[in-house]
Amino acid sequence: MKRPELDSPGAQRRAHAAADWLVRRDRGLTAAEQDEFLGWLAADPRHGEWLALHRQTVGNFTALAHWRPEHSAEPNPDLLAPPRRKIYWFAPTLLAAAAAIAIALVWWRPPSAILTTAPIASTDLKRRILDEGSSVELNHGAVVTTHFSATERRATLVRGEALFTVAKDPSRPFIVRADGVDVRAVGTAFSVRLDPGAVVVLVTEGSVALARTETVPQVAEDKNPRPPSSEISAGHRATVSRTKAEPPQITQVSPKVIAQQLHWQPQLLDFSSAPLAVAVAEFNGRNRVQFILADEELAALPIVASIRSDNVEGFAKFLAAAPGVEIKRRGETEIIVRRKR
Repeated sequence: MKRPELDSPGAQRRAHAAADWLVRRDRGLTAAEQDEFLGWLAADPRHGEWLALHRQTVGNFTALAHWRPEHSAEPNPDLLAPPRRKIYWFAPTLLAAAAAIAIALVWWRPPSAILTTAPIASTDLKRRILDEGSSVELNHGAVVTTHFSATERRATLVRGEALFTVAKDPSRPFIVRADGVDVRAVGTAFSVRLDPGAVVVLVTEGSVALARTETVPQVAEDKNPRPPSSEISAGHRATVSRTKAEPPQITQVSPKVIAQQLHWQPQLLDFSSAPLAVAVAEFNGRNRVQFILADEELAALPIVASIRSDNVEGFAKFLAAAPGVEIKRRGETEIIVRRKR
């Protein structure tokens, strides 16, 4: 990829700003920083071009870092040579996707640091940072309550699906209850989903202990006692019946299956000269608020932006700042995108 412009003091400033934004984005942007980032992108088309150039350079370095002798019969002797320049600000890129998957943070602090009980409900995708550092991400329609004490941290999934990322604290285990099933963890990440006939637990990091806490109604011929607890490790999914007292069905799942099950999670949408119609389709498929293209000629308008998939307001501001484009809200769930009259 070619440099966006000839070398000049202004070009150097824009290149340095793009590098700075790349590093900040790797660490994860707050909602305010996301808006600032979008404003910076919209201010000058060269900003997005410099950002894309840096990303490509980072990709090249990442590919080099992954090279192994078995990858080719005659490796290039320069592959492992020290770089001529130290580029410390490229280091965090391997974490970029994971860090940027975080959606616009909504900080919540309960009234008491010792004992808390608070409902967390979501009609849209939401993320909550709990007072002790753990987080919970709610799928559409999910409801979670929390109850923290000096000896343990408890959350109850009332309905829907939630992803929990637990801060390590061996003295205060984190326990999620879902319809008589307890999922116990110290420091790990896992999702819990209430299906009509089962509780589904997917572990993406660490391990959890699964146990029933309530007696399941038994059919007459079923005399089995309550099943003992089971340990579920990362990369496995447990399905626990809500109607039968039977051991959980534990299966190993591939990264592809995990990604499919957690597809509802917000992601960083990275558009590099993508048509506006494609960008709009991505947002509309992930959010309750829908963007409506009122003018067909706007469909091919190239978009260069990196934005979280749930940041509807940020995307709307970005479009409003684009030359020749205006937006108009229609009700609570529609944003009309059209050419300026």
